[in-house]
Amino acid sequence: MVRIVGVALPRDKRIEVALTYVYGIGLSRSKEILQKSNLDPNIRCKDLQDDQVVVLREILAKDYQLEGDLKRLESMNIKRLIDINSFRGKRHRLGLPLRGQRTRTNARTRRGLKRTVAGKKKAPKK
Repeated sequence: MVRIVGVALPRDKRIEVALTYVYGIGLSRSKEILQKSNLDPNIRCKDLQDDQVVVLREILAKDYQLEGDLKRLESMNIKRLIDINSFRGKRHRLGLPLRGQRTRTNARTRRGLKRTVAGKKKAPKK
């Protein structure tokens, strides 16, 4: 089992895909890292040699912010927006969408699920 930055990579996946299990690494960054380390993207994690794993770890530690550091940086940025009372900070505080999306309909992910009361009668019209 290969552990990189505190994440156990899946053994049977290609290293190109397995690196994306680390928070902060997507497919394009994974390809970039493998190119820097001169590794074949099609090799499986279980077939990696120890020296190849060491090279990967060195590149990740030297050039990239990943996992806990990246999460801390993101939360500090959000906290800064909230503290300076910017528009985006207010939206973060209220749990609403930040980037101009409509909220009259949709936005269920940010606003939460609407709960309806079963069997509730509406007031009769007069």
